[in-house]
Amino acid sequence: MEENLLNLSRREFETQVKESGRTLQASLNVQLKSFDAYFLELFNRSEASLQTSIQTGFGPLFSQNAKVFQDLYSDLRGYYRGSNVNLEEVLNEFWARLLERLFKALNVQYIIGEEYLECVAKQSETLKPFGDTPRELKTKITRTVIAARTFAQSLGVSGEAVRRVSQVNMSTECVRAIMKMTYCPHCSGMAFAKPCSNYCKNVMKGCLANQADLDSEWRNLADTMLEVVDKLSRPYSVDSVVLSLPKRIAEAILYMQDNLNTFNNKVFQACGSPAQSSESEDQIKRGRNTAEEVSGTPGAQLEKLLSDVSRMLRDIMQYWVHLPRKLCVDRDSGPSETDKCWNGMNVASYLPEVMGDGLASQINNPEVEIDITKPDMAVRNQIMQLRIMINRLTYAINGKDVDFQDTSDDISGSGSGMCAGDQCSRDTRLSAPNTDKPNVYSYPSEKKKVVTGRSSQNLPCVSLYLLSLVTVLLRR
Repeated sequence: MEENLLNLSRREFETQVKESGRTLQASLNVQLKSFDAYFLELFNRSEASLQTSIQTGFGPLFSQNAKVFQDLYSDLRGYYRGSNVNLEEVLNEFWARLLERLFKALNVQYIIGEEYLECVAKQSETLKPFGDTPRELKTKITRTVIAARTFAQSLGVSGEAVRRVSQVNMSTECVRAIMKMTYCPHCSGMAFAKPCSNYCKNVMKGCLANQADLDSEWRNLADTMLEVVDKLSRPYSVDSVVLSLPKRIAEAILYMQDNLNTFNNKVFQACGSPAQSSESEDQIKRGRNTAEEVSGTPGAQLEKLLSDVSRMLRDIMQYWVHLPRKLCVDRDSGPSETDKCWNGMNVASYLPEVMGDGLASQINNPEVEIDITKPDMAVRNQIMQLRIMINRLTYAINGKDVDFQDTSDDISGSGSGMCAGDQCSRDTRLSAPNTDKPNVYSYPSEKKKVVTGRSSQNLPCVSLYLLSLVTVLLRR
């Protein structure tokens, strides 16, 4: 009977923990799908607007360069989704290809070969054929896309952490404490008695001690995600930056058309004058910028989306430390029946104090025997993943895309995982960080270190030399 009750207690408790985790994971997944769909739709709307405005305002220039514009949006989508591309290189490549195409299209009266175009490309950095638009767009686009991508990534990592931590197996001591609290009153003829509120909390805090250790990193992650939300909703918000791309690209093309003679003269001085062709000059007239002006304030849809995710993040911020109390709601007697509840021995008041949160606080837990020196490694692994994600978000706020690998030898989570200065390597991948345990490289202990040096190696020789010198002096 006792074995059956132990198995039943384990199944019931693990199911309860997993159900709670699934509810939270579902909320995170809903927000991820909503944000992901909205951001990808922004790219679709922006590309459609560019196609319409360039076609209307520039005519043949669009048909001749359609592939260049398509590739730009394809690369931006790929970067957001996880393809192995460098965002700055994508933008640089776009302007380089556009310059090459436009220079040939606007100078049909010349024969321009590949070598000449290479020379033109070398002059573009100093001559700025598109004005300041490439530099300004690079800053805005990289900041926006990196922030949006890392934010979506953090929602995915959070959901995966919840899933994994909610599946952690419970210890035998925990299951025995659950059984004692739930079914021992039945054996004692007091099936009506529910566990005392503080008694239930101590049992749950002991059983969920490892999970509660996620609290610090979990709250820090939620706080940092809220900072990114604020960044995405400010003036020049994510939607205004993406949707303004068509107008800015059209402005850049017009700038080159308006300053073509000046640009040509400087290029001819640096690269030489190209040979004349049989084509006539001025076949392409000056275009018109027909792209719509985009407001710098976030749209209603974006505001609602970010408001919903902000509310959710605030609601779940203390999930792990509130979980024991949440699981006791349907189990305990409630605060009104403090002297008519099951205290583990009989129906009376429960006298021990409620333990704190986390593994270290369970050292004196009267209900669950737990070794605080042996943390659950699956939970510790997720703590490291959350810390890595926090650091990625922190850098993403400033438009930097970095990849942190926590190789701390202290797997209990004492280090920050931050890397200093330029030591952080640049990451061009969008894919969610590996949720498997990062490689941890251990260093030899102090006891095993062998110190070698020339001075120590030469000590015998020096001693012999001094001994010989003393002998000679004594003979004198």
